Amino acid sequence: MEEAGTEASGGLFDGLLRATEGSGPLLQRDYWAVIDRCGCSPSELMELVATRFPEFAPEELVIFEPEHERDGPLEPGDELRVNIRGAGTFRVRIIHRERQSLTLATLPGHPEAGRITFGAYRNERGDVIFHIRSRARSGSRVMYLGFRTGGEAMQTNTWTDFVNAVALTVGEGVIGFLHAETSLMEEAHESADDIQGPTFLARGDET
Repeated sequence: MEEAGTEASGGLFDGLLRATEGSGPLLQRDYWAVIDRCGCSPSELMELVATRFPEFAPEELVIFEPEHERDGPLEPGDELRVNIRGAGTFRVRIIHRERQSLTLATLPGHPEAGRITFGAYRNERGDVIFHIRSRARSGSRVMYLGFRTGGEAMQTNTWTDFVNAVALTVGEGVIGFLHAETSLMEEAHESADDIQGPTFLARGDET
């Protein structure tokens, strides 16, 4: 597994569809929940997500398939085909992985330009939280217009279902309710953003 700052070299970041190449506002979307009676630590949860990633996506909305079959968890450099209902098939690449997080970036043709991080950590009470944060623009002006007419709801349903599926796999669902929030990012933030790293840092794993 790659630790922070030790991502594999050799074109890992070449050919990505970066947020600066997209259209429309730069949005940060957060989906997270506290897991009820989680049976594993944050790092164990993320090992499971990296190993069984396609299983947690709602098949009626999106299907993930690895470009190349491999034993074990996803690692930086691996790519996934993404079949989105009504939109087509696209690709994403794993660009960063550490004990408590996994980050994917979009490739040309994808409806979004940017990256998304899946991470797990604990709150002050010691409960395990599973958190997804994307930071992206629409992949093009045409996709931006289409996203406004239905893509937003589909994306929210995809990732909230993903969070819920993980929570039901490692625990007894979520405590309270599942959070879904969207924030408009300032333009100045984009130039300072680390496009090669995760969208947030998941830290503080304690078994």
